[in-house]
Amino acid sequence: MAIADVAAYAHLSAADVEELGADLDAIRCDVEASLGAKDRAYIRRTIAFQRGLEAAARLTIAVSRGTLGWVLGTTALAAAKSIENMELGHNIGHGQWDWMNDPEIHSTSWEWDMAGASAHWRHSHNYRHHVFTNIIDMDHDLGFGVMRVTRDQRWRPSNLIQPVRSILLALLFEWGIALQGLHSTRQAASNAAERATRGRVLAAKITRQATKDYLFFPALSLWRWRRTLAANAVANLIRNVWAYVVICCGHFAEGAQTFTAAVLDSETKAEWYLRQLLGTANFHAGPVMAFMSGNLSYQIEHHLFPDLPSNRYAEISHRVQAVCARYGLPYTTGPLVRQYLGILATVCRLALPNGVARSTTVTAPGTGDGFGAAA
Repeated sequence: MAIADVAAYAHLSAADVEELGADLDAIRCDVEASLGAKDRAYIRRTIAFQRGLEAAARLTIAVSRGTLGWVLGTTALAAAKSIENMELGHNIGHGQWDWMNDPEIHSTSWEWDMAGASAHWRHSHNYRHHVFTNIIDMDHDLGFGVMRVTRDQRWRPSNLIQPVRSILLALLFEWGIALQGLHSTRQAASNAAERATRGRVLAAKITRQATKDYLFFPALSLWRWRRTLAANAVANLIRNVWAYVVICCGHFAEGAQTFTAAVLDSETKAEWYLRQLLGTANFHAGPVMAFMSGNLSYQIEHHLFPDLPSNRYAEISHRVQAVCARYGLPYTTGPLVRQYLGILATVCRLALPNGVARSTTVTAPGTGDGFGAAA
């Protein structure tokens, strides 16, 4: 069942929760105080690597002959797009590098290589999702409006096709994010003129994005335009699926809890921290996979400190795990494949009404006994 009182669920007193908050604040302060030249070098090196990889990929696609060259170029392009989307676009959009005061690497100026407008995403993601994480009917990322991922979400007949919806959402993830961002910002608009303006912003971004990937670069390839067009489409598809899998494993894995709106009643910063710990999950990843996921393999650390640079999450994770152990809290993590297969099972199970769903053996996230799966 969705949690209405996070402190009571975690068996912590009010004093315990405040001490927990102080411990996590100390982690934040230590990291902020240590930001400097090595971090600047990291983000600039990452940008240079991503751009170099994309250029090499596009050149390989354009000049190579045969299937192998196309496969290598397309794979490299998909990797470059994934890095831009997750380690750059997502994290820069969170303001993780605003402390540098570099206008190129700033949350308000970076426009990512996706169909959606960055400004729309910052509202739907940084506000709607991170403030209201996993709160039923408030966090628009909880099932993305097309999937029922907890029994506490009302079942509708349309949920019967959600296994198919989940596949389509994975393949078209950038378009789902674009529409979600538009919907969120239109809800926040004060009048029809503002809503219309937001629609025009998205239309302009989609036009630029489609022109770049499906007209400009294919045209540069002259008579080989079909090869480039196919490579761009496949690279976008791979990037979409990878981003979808990473995000699902951070929020819908078994052990990630859901909440009712009651948790917001006089919620303190420490209680917000506790909700992030309970509502998110990591997955096991080495340095390469962590980098390719935008370090969202450390989703717990990201939700605790969304505006701290992602290259620090690995070191932060050791301290967060120690805090969890001190207060008897779960630190939910597991292998990526196992977590995602569990999510697929949940999506299939909750396509059915609760009475039918309970007859299966799969435990939906946020509905198990105790704290669920923990490392």
